[in-house]
Amino acid sequence: MSYISVKNIYKTFGSTSVLNGVSFDIGRGEQVSLVGASGSGKSTLLYLLGGLDKPTKGDVVVDDKKISSLEDEILAGFRNKEIGFIFQFHYLLPSLNCLDNLLLPAKIGGASLKETSAYVHDLAQKLGVEHCLKKYPYEISGGEQQRVNIIRAISLNPSIILCDEPTGNLDSKNSQTVISLLRDISKRINATLIVVTHDNDIAGQFDRKITIEDGRIIG
Repeated sequence: MSYISVKNIYKTFGSTSVLNGVSFDIGRGEQVSLVGASGSGKSTLLYLLGGLDKPTKGDVVVDDKKISSLEDEILAGFRNKEIGFIFQFHYLLPSLNCLDNLLLPAKIGGASLKETSAYVHDLAQKLGVEHCLKKYPYEISGGEQQRVNIIRAISLNPSIILCDEPTGNLDSKNSQTVISLLRDISKRINATLIVVTHDNDIAGQFDRKITIEDGRIIG
Protein backbone atom coordinates (compact mmCIF):
# COMPACT_ATOMS: atom_id res chain seq x y z
CA MET A 1 0.00 0.00 0.00
CA SER A 2 1.32 3.45 -0.90
CA TYR A 3 2.42 5.69 1.97
CA ILE A 4 4.00 8.41 -0.18
CA SER A 5 2.48 9.17 -3.55
CA VAL A 6 4.06 11.61 -6.00
CA LYS A 7 1.55 12.51 -8.68
CA ASN A 8 2.71 14.11 -11.93
CA ILE A 9 5.02 16.64 -10.27
CA TYR A 10 6.43 19.59 -12.20
CA LYS A 11 8.79 22.17 -10.72
CA THR A 12 10.10 25.26 -12.46
CA PHE A 13 12.31 28.10 -11.28
CA GLY A 14 11.62 31.04 -13.56
CA SER A 15 12.08 29.74 -17.08
CA THR A 16 14.08 26.70 -15.92
CA SER A 17 12.21 23.41 -15.72
CA VAL A 18 13.70 21.10 -13.07
CA LEU A 19 11.07 18.35 -12.71
CA ASN A 20 8.92 17.23 -15.62
CA GLY A 21 5.99 14.98 -14.74
CA VAL A 22 7.47 12.84 -11.97
CA SER A 23 5.24 10.11 -10.50
CA PHE A 24 5.94 7.19 -8.14
CA ASP A 25 4.73 5.52 -4.93
CA ILE A 26 6.66 4.44 -1.85
CA GLY A 27 5.38 2.17 0.94
CA ARG A 28 5.57 2.71 4.69
CA GLY A 29 8.94 1.53 6.01
CA GLU A 30 10.41 1.11 2.52
CA GLN A 31 14.07 2.07 2.02
CA VAL A 32 14.70 3.84 -1.27
CA SER A 33 17.73 5.43 -2.91
CA LEU A 34 17.28 8.34 -5.31
CA VAL A 35 20.10 8.65 -7.84
CA GLY A 36 20.97 10.91 -10.73
CA ALA A 37 23.66 13.20 -12.06
CA SER A 38 24.20 16.67 -10.66
CA GLY A 39 21.35 18.92 -11.81
CA SER A 40 19.01 16.00 -12.54
CA GLY A 41 16.42 17.25 -10.03
CA LYS A 42 16.89 14.69 -7.26
CA SER A 43 17.52 17.19 -4.44
CA THR A 44 14.61 19.36 -5.60
CA LEU A 45 12.40 16.28 -5.50
CA LEU A 46 13.57 15.48 -1.96
CA TYR A 47 12.68 18.98 -0.77
CA LEU A 48 9.21 18.61 -2.26
CA LEU A 49 8.77 15.27 -0.49
CA GLY A 50 9.67 16.95 2.80
CA GLY A 51 7.48 19.97 2.33
CA LEU A 52 10.43 22.36 2.18
CA ASP A 53 9.13 23.55 -1.18
CA LYS A 54 5.93 23.16 -3.19
CA PRO A 55 5.53 21.88 -6.74
CA THR A 56 4.58 24.16 -9.59
CA LYS A 57 2.09 21.51 -10.66
CA GLY A 58 1.07 18.11 -9.31
CA ASP A 59 0.64 16.70 -5.81
CA VAL A 60 2.71 15.15 -3.04
CA VAL A 61 0.52 12.94 -0.83
CA VAL A 62 1.75 11.46 2.46
CA ASP A 63 -0.51 9.10 4.40
CA ASP A 64 -3.53 10.45 2.47
CA LYS A 65 -2.57 14.06 3.28
CA LYS A 66 -1.94 16.31 0.30
CA ILE A 67 1.06 18.11 1.84
CA SER A 68 1.66 20.16 -1.30
CA SER A 69 -1.58 22.01 -0.53
CA LEU A 70 -1.18 22.53 3.23
CA GLU A 71 -0.98 26.03 4.67
CA ASP A 72 2.50 27.04 5.83
CA GLU A 73 1.81 26.81 9.57
CA ILE A 74 0.22 23.36 9.29
CA LEU A 75 3.01 22.22 6.99
CA ALA A 76 5.66 23.38 9.48
CA GLY A 77 4.01 21.29 12.20
CA PHE A 78 3.86 18.29 9.87
CA ARG A 79 7.58 18.59 9.06
CA ASN A 80 8.53 18.85 12.73
CA LYS A 81 6.54 15.79 13.77
CA GLU A 82 6.63 13.48 10.77
CA ILE A 83 9.87 14.16 8.87
CA GLY A 84 13.53 13.84 9.81
CA PHE A 85 15.97 15.67 7.53
CA ILE A 86 19.62 14.69 7.21
CA PHE A 87 21.78 16.75 4.90
CA GLN A 88 25.38 16.52 3.69
CA PHE A 89 26.26 19.27 6.16
CA HIS A 90 25.10 18.74 9.72
CA TYR A 91 23.75 22.27 10.44
CA LEU A 92 24.19 21.83 14.18
CA LEU A 93 23.86 25.18 15.93
CA PRO A 94 27.35 26.19 17.10
CA SER A 95 26.02 28.19 20.06
CA LEU A 96 24.36 25.11 21.59
CA ASN A 97 26.01 22.00 22.96
CA CYS A 98 25.11 18.73 21.29
CA LEU A 99 22.44 17.75 23.80
CA ASP A 100 20.67 21.09 23.41
CA ASN A 101 20.87 20.65 19.63
CA LEU A 102 19.22 17.25 20.01
CA LEU A 103 16.41 18.62 22.18
CA LEU A 104 15.64 21.53 19.87
CA PRO A 105 12.99 19.72 17.73
CA ALA A 106 11.16 18.66 20.92
CA LYS A 107 11.22 22.23 22.24
CA ILE A 108 9.88 23.56 18.94
CA GLY A 109 7.24 20.86 18.64
CA GLY A 110 6.13 20.89 22.27
CA ALA A 111 7.12 17.27 22.90
CA SER A 112 8.13 15.98 26.33
CA LEU A 113 11.72 17.08 27.02
CA LYS A 114 12.12 14.39 29.69
CA GLU A 115 11.11 11.58 27.36
CA THR A 116 13.06 13.00 24.41
CA SER A 117 16.17 13.47 26.56
CA ALA A 118 16.04 9.84 27.70
CA TYR A 119 15.55 8.70 24.11
CA VAL A 120 18.43 10.72 22.63
CA HIS A 121 20.74 9.64 25.45
CA ASP A 122 19.92 6.01 24.61
CA LEU A 123 20.56 6.61 20.90
CA ALA A 124 23.79 8.46 21.65
CA GLN A 125 25.01 5.49 23.64
CA LYS A 126 24.14 3.06 20.85
CA LEU A 127 25.82 5.27 18.22
CA GLY A 128 28.93 5.87 20.32
CA VAL A 129 28.54 9.63 20.82
CA GLU A 130 27.29 9.83 24.40
CA HIS A 131 30.59 11.46 25.37
CA CYS A 132 29.79 14.29 22.91
CA LEU A 133 26.52 15.44 24.46
CA LYS A 134 27.98 18.16 26.67
CA LYS A 135 30.42 19.29 24.00
CA TYR A 136 29.85 21.90 21.32
CA PRO A 137 29.81 20.85 17.64
CA TYR A 138 33.24 22.38 16.96
CA GLU A 139 34.74 20.20 19.71
CA ILE A 140 33.88 16.87 18.05
CA SER A 141 34.90 15.14 14.81
CA GLY A 142 33.02 15.26 11.50
CA GLY A 143 31.86 11.68 11.90
CA GLU A 144 30.60 12.39 15.41
CA GLN A 145 28.80 15.51 14.18
CA GLN A 146 27.01 13.49 11.53
CA ARG A 147 25.91 10.86 14.06
CA VAL A 148 24.60 13.62 16.35
CA ASN A 149 22.81 15.05 13.30
CA ILE A 150 21.17 11.67 12.66
CA ILE A 151 19.97 11.48 16.27
CA ARG A 152 18.49 14.98 16.05
CA ALA A 153 16.66 14.04 12.84
CA ILE A 154 14.98 11.01 14.45
CA SER A 155 14.53 12.42 17.97
CA LEU A 156 10.74 12.60 17.53
CA ASN A 157 10.46 9.21 15.76
CA PRO A 158 9.52 10.59 12.34
CA SER A 159 7.59 8.48 9.88
CA ILE A 160 9.88 9.62 7.04
CA ILE A 161 13.66 10.12 7.01
CA LEU A 162 14.95 12.18 4.08
CA CYS A 163 18.68 12.33 3.42
CA ASP A 164 20.43 14.55 0.88
CA GLU A 165 23.93 13.17 0.17
CA PRO A 166 24.48 12.28 3.87
CA THR A 167 27.87 10.70 3.09
CA GLY A 168 29.13 13.34 0.67
CA ASN A 169 31.88 14.55 3.01
CA LEU A 170 32.85 11.17 4.44
CA ASP A 171 35.41 8.54 3.46
CA SER A 172 34.25 5.11 2.32
CA LYS A 173 34.46 3.50 5.76
CA ASN A 174 32.49 6.22 7.54
CA SER A 175 30.07 6.40 4.60
CA GLN A 176 29.19 2.75 5.03
CA THR A 177 28.85 3.22 8.79
CA VAL A 178 26.39 6.08 8.32
CA ILE A 179 24.31 4.21 5.72
CA SER A 180 24.14 1.12 7.93
CA LEU A 181 23.05 3.28 10.87
CA LEU A 182 20.34 4.95 8.83
CA ARG A 183 18.99 1.65 7.57
CA ASP A 184 19.03 0.06 11.03
CA ILE A 185 17.33 3.07 12.62
CA SER A 186 14.62 3.27 9.96
CA LYS A 187 13.83 -0.41 10.51
CA ARG A 188 13.75 0.08 14.27
CA ILE A 189 11.17 2.88 14.11
CA ASN A 190 9.45 1.68 10.89
CA ALA A 191 10.25 4.92 9.08
CA THR A 192 10.33 5.29 5.33
CA LEU A 193 13.93 6.09 4.34
CA ILE A 194 14.78 8.01 1.17
CA VAL A 195 18.44 8.76 0.45
CA VAL A 196 19.75 10.94 -2.36
CA THR A 197 23.18 9.71 -3.40
CA HIS A 198 25.54 9.77 -6.36
CA ASP A 199 27.26 6.58 -5.14
CA ASN A 200 25.91 3.53 -6.99
CA ASP A 201 27.46 1.15 -4.44
CA ILE A 202 25.45 2.81 -1.69
CA ALA A 203 22.32 3.06 -3.84
CA GLY A 204 22.41 -0.68 -4.53
CA GLN A 205 22.01 -1.51 -0.83
CA PHE A 206 18.44 -0.24 -0.66
CA ASP A 207 15.13 -1.99 -1.27
CA ARG A 208 14.63 0.05 -4.43
CA LYS A 209 16.55 2.53 -6.55
CA ILE A 210 14.79 5.39 -8.32
CA THR A 211 16.84 7.00 -11.07
CA ILE A 212 16.11 10.53 -12.26
CA GLU A 213 17.50 12.16 -15.38
CA ASP A 214 16.69 15.62 -16.71
CA GLY A 215 13.76 15.89 -14.32
CA ARG A 216 12.16 12.57 -15.29
CA ILE A 217 12.13 9.12 -13.72
CA ILE A 218 13.96 6.70 -16.00
CA GLY A 219 14.17 3.67 -13.73
